[in-house]
Amino acid sequence: MCFLHSASRKYQLYADKAGQLQERGMSRQTALILVKTLTAIPLEGEWLEEFWCDECQQKRWYHVKKNSQQHSGSGKRSNYSVRIAPTSLWEQATGVVDANNGNPSVSEFTRRQSRMNGSQSRKDFQFMF
Repeated sequence: MCFLHSASRKYQLYADKAGQLQERGMSRQTALILVKTLTAIPLEGEWLEEFWCDECQQKRWYHVKKNSQQHSGSGKRSNYSVRIAPTSLWEQATGVVDANNGNPSVSEFTRRQSRMNGSQSRKDFQFMF
């Protein structure tokens, strides 16, 4: 068993297509009406979150979904399903930048420079004396 530790805030998911709501059990007609009237519908109990794994020694983004609440002797306990976040979900998250594609407002030059080590970044600059 691997223990995960939260390494980011929760990024809320939303649906902007009827099919996304239908995948979650909503009827086609209701989903079409909601998308037409509201444009974006928050998905309650679902989010993207980055976690640190002690066993793997790395961070990964996961899709977390709250399934149900169970009553136990010590009160209510929530049941969650957690899976590695598929690329398609990044488009449904609010306020998060896709870890694979980066921020679209950052130029390719800046992205390349941020990945270079030490003196390698000097290759893009020519100094005249």
